[in-house]
Amino acid sequence: MNEQPDSGPFFHGTKAALRAGDLLRPGFRSNYRPEVVMNHIYFTALRDGAGLAAELAAGDGEPRVYEVEPTGSFEDDPNVTDKKFPGNPTRSYRSPAPLRVVGEVTDWTRLAPEALQAWKDRLAAILADERGEIIN
Repeated sequence: MNEQPDSGPFFHGTKAALRAGDLLRPGFRSNYRPEVVMNHIYFTALRDGAGLAAELAAGDGEPRVYEVEPTGSFEDDPNVTDKKFPGNPTRSYRSPAPLRVVGEVTDWTRLAPEALQAWKDRLAAILADERGEIIN
């Protein structure tokens, strides 16, 4: 982990109901490859990016976006940055340290049903392709 690449604010999308002060920790199954237990917790500096993650998250709950604060060092998410794509246009990050929930954010943009289905179809194609590995 190197010096902090962004100053935020930061957001995390999930279907979990959380409160201010709760900690989000690594060690849970990936939403995109359920057979993988994640070594990092992921977040973004883009509110609507977190909204997309919330809508695609595993589970049956309502998609939610939270403003979060990293409690430790973090790095660019190699799953969407230089190891796979140039730069970090999605301002996506990961940390082995927990994220502290600041509060819920309600003014994020929901996807139209057709757009959400297109994302789900893309993810299904990635799951079927062994080259769609998660850099963990």
